[in-house]
Amino acid sequence: MLALSLLAAFAAHAATGPEFDAKRLSQDVKVLSSDEFEGRGPNTAGETKTVAYLIEQFKAAGLKPGGDVVKGQRSWTQDVPLGRFEIKGPVTLSVSDGKTVQPLKQGDDLSVRAAMNGSRLVDFKNAPLVFVGYGVNAPERKWDDFKGQDLKGKLAVVLINDPDFETGEGDFGGKAMTYYGRWTYKYEEMARRGALGTIIVHETAPASYGWNTVKNSNTNVMYDIVRKKPAEAHAPMEAWIQRDLAVDLFKRGGLDFEALKKQAQTRDFKPVELKNVTLSANYAVSAQVIVSKNVAARIVGASAPKETVIYSGHWDHLGVGLPDAKGDKIYNGAVDNGTGIAALLELARAYGKAPAPARSVVFLAVTAEEKGLLGSEYYSANPLYPLATTVGVINMDALSPHGLTRNFTISGSAKLDLLDELIAKAKQWNLVYKPDPKPEAGHFFRSDHFSFAKRGVPAISYGSGDDLVEGGVAAGKKLEDDYTTNNYHQPSDEWSASWTFASMTHDLGMLYALGRDLADSKVWPNWAQDAEFRAARDATAAQRK
Repeated sequence: MLALSLLAAFAAHAATGPEFDAKRLSQDVKVLSSDEFEGRGPNTAGETKTVAYLIEQFKAAGLKPGGDVVKGQRSWTQDVPLGRFEIKGPVTLSVSDGKTVQPLKQGDDLSVRAAMNGSRLVDFKNAPLVFVGYGVNAPERKWDDFKGQDLKGKLAVVLINDPDFETGEGDFGGKAMTYYGRWTYKYEEMARRGALGTIIVHETAPASYGWNTVKNSNTNVMYDIVRKKPAEAHAPMEAWIQRDLAVDLFKRGGLDFEALKKQAQTRDFKPVELKNVTLSANYAVSAQVIVSKNVAARIVGASAPKETVIYSGHWDHLGVGLPDAKGDKIYNGAVDNGTGIAALLELARAYGKAPAPARSVVFLAVTAEEKGLLGSEYYSANPLYPLATTVGVINMDALSPHGLTRNFTISGSAKLDLLDELIAKAKQWNLVYKPDPKPEAGHFFRSDHFSFAKRGVPAISYGSGDDLVEGGVAAGKKLEDDYTTNNYHQPSDEWSASWTFASMTHDLGMLYALGRDLADSKVWPNWAQDAEFRAARDATAAQRK
């Protein structure tokens, strides 16, 4: 009876706002994640079809083009120049312990990314391996894992996540991941130190995903923003290694992996070389510059058109990659992020039917999120509408296509007015806020809102709840665990006719109301006083008078 009464309450409230159609949501996800769209990889036929579909839907919703200015008129897209990097031909890898040479297999033993430092050939023999703990240099925490270690000509072996992940207590936020824990930071730091390469030891818990995700995300085509000095951001080799193989290599080098891992959780840790253990590699890389597209649609504000509220989501997925056990090579990306884009389109339809708000509202579908938040990073560095007068960003990434929930979350644990307003609004939708249940996964750094947040713009990435009206938290956890284990970044992330989209249909009413309130007000949300992004926002305060 409780479930039925809650359903009735949800339905009654939903009737007071715009209608969001589960069938349209399902159809959008079905189309975007169909094999015809080839996994929506940037710079592919799948991108061409995706961009055309989005423009068609935005036009039908009655929105205006919000992209680059071409011949005095806004177009529907923003050009995003990207470096495209792909391994061509075989990847030859081997490890030696001074006695035997063991060949290694790309994707199974190591997952090696195409070099993004400008090299057309990665070719080295018997490079020494140096364990650098968590690979963190954090002066503000008096933490230095390197202790003056010279990494030139060497491969740095590094742990994923933060030094206090295992214990849950320490200088890096306990279980909550800092940016030092992200693989992007590890790669960047080793490159800054001139390492020949970075090899991250994969462990499922601290990484927050299994080896299949690592394999599928790193062995296909890679992209990056176009850099003047790419070698300063990328070492020649960037790779992950299976934990069991790493443990074996440590043993063959006379070291105890677990003992060193414990040492790495302390300030006293010092880098240590795997004695007599070396790695050789040879693979060719194709590098070129391509142009991908962000898609931008706009509702022009009635009285404050230069002030902008943004709804965002990434349209891309992994494209075509290595086959799974069934031989399927198309990474359809139904949940990630077909759901977020379907939500973006439904919100656009609702705004298109309503009177224009005071401020402008932009619906931004960005490219290359899966390659490192590149589309949102490019927009944030080259904004179509000034960031100083961007009121806030509401991002949607991998929403639940399942049943109604009693709660919601956001990626990460940031403190900002935008979240306070969302929590207050949620009460009208019978939803309560649940802080990010897995702050150790570093979700705050893994979605497109981060590109805006680090530049001071109040930004959140909305997450569906895990307390289902029918089945409770147990049912929600089962769905999430099943998706993470069996479908996330795998070809099996496909549309299902069994999906009800009830949660999305309901929650979109709340996200509409939040954005509409912002667009009809004169309020400028900010970060909490002690938030790391507050200073960047305050620096542009004069432009919001």
